[in-house]
Amino acid sequence: MKALFLSCTLKASPAPSNTEALCQALVGQFEEEGVTSEIVRLVDYNVKPGTSSDEGEGDDWPFIRKKVLAADILVMATPIWLGQHSSVCQRALERMDAMLSETKEDGRPIAFDKVGGVVITGNEDGAHHIVATVSQPLIDIGFTIPPQSWTYWHLGPGPGPDYRDTDQGHDWSDRTGRNAARNLAAVARALRAMPLPQQESSS
Repeated sequence: MKALFLSCTLKASPAPSNTEALCQALVGQFEEEGVTSEIVRLVDYNVKPGTSSDEGEGDDWPFIRKKVLAADILVMATPIWLGQHSSVCQRALERMDAMLSETKEDGRPIAFDKVGGVVITGNEDGAHHIVATVSQPLIDIGFTIPPQSWTYWHLGPGPGPDYRDTDQGHDWSDRTGRNAARNLAAVARALRAMPLPQQESSS
C-alpha cells in the first residue's frame, strides 16, 4: 500500500519544514505497517488556481493528481497561520473539487476506497478546527476518514519555538501520529478487502 503526504508548508525546498518533520512520525509507523510513503511539497510546484483537474499549460496539478489517485492513503499536512490551514492546503483542496464528479470505471466516485488523515503544526491554537475543515472536503470527495486519523503540535497562543527547535510536546504529538498511521493503514486494508458499495444513479 502507498501513502501520499501533501505537504502544504509555505517554505520552498530546501528549507526545513516543521510540518514535514512531524510527518516522519507517521512515515516510520507506516513502514512498520508495510506502507510506503512519499511526501510532496506542493509549494515546489506550479499548482494553478482553479477547480478542474487540469488548468492548462504549465499546471503541475495533473502530475500531483496522479500521485493522489495512485495512493491508498492521503495525508494533508499543513501549518497553522492565523488560526487557519495554509493557503497551499486550501489550493490543493480546491483543485480536488473536480474529483467530486469524477468516477472509476465501475461508476463509483474516484476517491472511494481511499482514506485520509491530517497532520498540523503551529504555534497558535486552531488544530481541531483545521482537522474538521480539512477532513470535511475529503469526506465530500469520497475519502474515508478513520477515527483519530490526525495529529498536531503547537504550544498554545503567542510566539514560541518551532517543532524542530524544542522537544516540548513531541511525545504526545509523535505517539498520536503513530496511532493515526495505524488507524489509516487498518482502514485502508479493510477497504481493499471489502470496497465501498456501488452507488445509486440519479437517473
